[in-house]
Amino acid sequence: MKNSLWLPALLLLLAAAPTQAQRKVKVKTKPGNAVAPDKSSRLLPLFGGASVAQAEQVVGPAFLADVERSFASRTEASKFFSDKGYEYLTENQPDTAVYRFNLAWLLNQKNAEAYRGLGVIASQRSNNDEAISLLAQGLAVEPNSTLLLSDLGASYVIRYEKDKKKKDLTQGMEYLQKAVAADPQNAEAWQQLARGYYFQENYAKAWEAVHTGQKLSVAALDFQFIGDLVSKMPDPQGTFK
Repeated sequence: MKNSLWLPALLLLLAAAPTQAQRKVKVKTKPGNAVAPDKSSRLLPLFGGASVAQAEQVVGPAFLADVERSFASRTEASKFFSDKGYEYLTENQPDTAVYRFNLAWLLNQKNAEAYRGLGVIASQRSNNDEAISLLAQGLAVEPNSTLLLSDLGASYVIRYEKDKKKKDLTQGMEYLQKAVAADPQNAEAWQQLARGYYFQENYAKAWEAVHTGQKLSVAALDFQFIGDLVSKMPDPQGTFK
């Protein structure tokens, strides 16, 4: 199982593409929005909104020929590149990871992990709107992915914390509740659900979610958040002071 958006390996840092200064990208990152993308678009999510044909021009025919020779199918190659994207992400090489996830998308637009990996990176870079857009595209491809559900839910909760729009909190909680219903072992989703209950001022439910997640993975605990929760309501179980 791939790391969730909230695992420390991804957020707490959670042939290589060259590094460049971070560029601002359009929030609604969808194919077909870009005009004549150049090589620098390799480091923008989904090649900066390029169409598949435009992205193929960016990577060049030699790369596509190598893929044809090296893999049984584009689907297999896409999985290879999305897996490599996660490897580079855990090695704290986000630009290289972006390029790998972009290649995964180019080779198979139905590879949900391509969108998810790019969404994780957008979240790390505090581009919450972009993260939500990318993760939502991944969920459209794979509606039953509990990791995408929890990552998307968490992204909405993050945006609520910044903008205080109640619809974001409502949407985030909906996705997180679906995530834990589908996979009760998703510790990160439980911790983010706790954060959502905290913002709803339902501190008893927040503690229940914290302890459920704690039993599954101590590594998923956010002790700063737990300190905030303690200040609102003492831990009913007395575990956290």
